[in-house]
Amino acid sequence: MALKRFGVSLEDNLLESLDNYVQDNGFSNRSQAIRFLVEKNVAEQKWQCNHIVAGTIIIMYDQKKKEIISRITDIQQRYQDVILSSSQYYINQNFCLHIATVMGEALRLTELSDRLTTIRGIKHGKLVMSRAD
Repeated sequence: MALKRFGVSLEDNLLESLDNYVQDNGFSNRSQAIRFLVEKNVAEQKWQCNHIVAGTIIIMYDQKKKEIISRITDIQQRYQDVILSSSQYYINQNFCLHIATVMGEALRLTELSDRLTTIRGIKHGKLVMSRAD
């Protein structure tokens, strides 16, 4: 694999945002962060299809906020056809780690993940998938 160098011009506000992203996420330099973002974008676009995939959706939330639990349950009921299992692990008095094991069309799993991870009060959410067909 050949390494090609190229110059990129960014407006001051974008450059500042990139520098903050580099620092906040522990990248060693801007190039590493840009490479990560490009690879992430390419991978996400590949999943905008109808391939059958399996994976997990992981979310972390404050378990004292009962409305979050209710929203998770409501959403999962609408996606029963792709949820294989769902578990909660209580990390401490405040936080719960929720893991849903899923299988189905990539686009549907991405849709489910987006609905779960954007619930108000979710601290962290991530979908990990692998092609299963």
